[in-house]
Amino acid sequence: MTIGEYIAQELKTDQRLPFDTQQCIFPKKHVLTETGHVETHVYFLQEGIVEAGIHKEGEDRIIEFFYPHQFVSSYTSFLTQRKSDVYLVCLTDCKIERMNHTDLVAAYQHSLVANQLGRHLTERAYLQRVQKEKDFLVKSAEERYLDLLAQRPEVAMEIPVSKIAKYLGIHPESLSRIRKSIS
Repeated sequence: MTIGEYIAQELKTDQRLPFDTQQCIFPKKHVLTETGHVETHVYFLQEGIVEAGIHKEGEDRIIEFFYPHQFVSSYTSFLTQRKSDVYLVCLTDCKIERMNHTDLVAAYQHSLVANQLGRHLTERAYLQRVQKEKDFLVKSAEERYLDLLAQRPEVAMEIPVSKIAKYLGIHPESLSRIRKSIS
């Protein structure tokens, strides 16, 4: 799926963005956004998996995994044009279509579809973040793991156990016990 196809499906319009996007292919472990750099793109993930994380106290904390047909960005940095406190890295080979910040902001001045897409992305990011916060407050690690597998079964095959454990906020040994108990 391309950004154009996504817009047609999700925004129910045949209008196109008033600027070109760029197709990119990145290998596994490629860093899309480094901590301390200003985010200049929003990426639409056509194929692959991307990790968003933050460095804290000498270790990486995983904030989110992104999958095909999702938008990826250090969104706070993209919106504020300040240095990013998160990193984005390809966990697998990735095929990506990206939009430039300058092009998107300029399009907001005259394009309904650009404004609709911007609002749609902001609303989705907000709802996803709120749901994750709620899950951390009311669900056990096992429930969160089962939810993750139900939503994205490929996680168990594509993402290392140590990264899944970091995402869930538990130790890898705890995740191994959870996996063993549900087998």
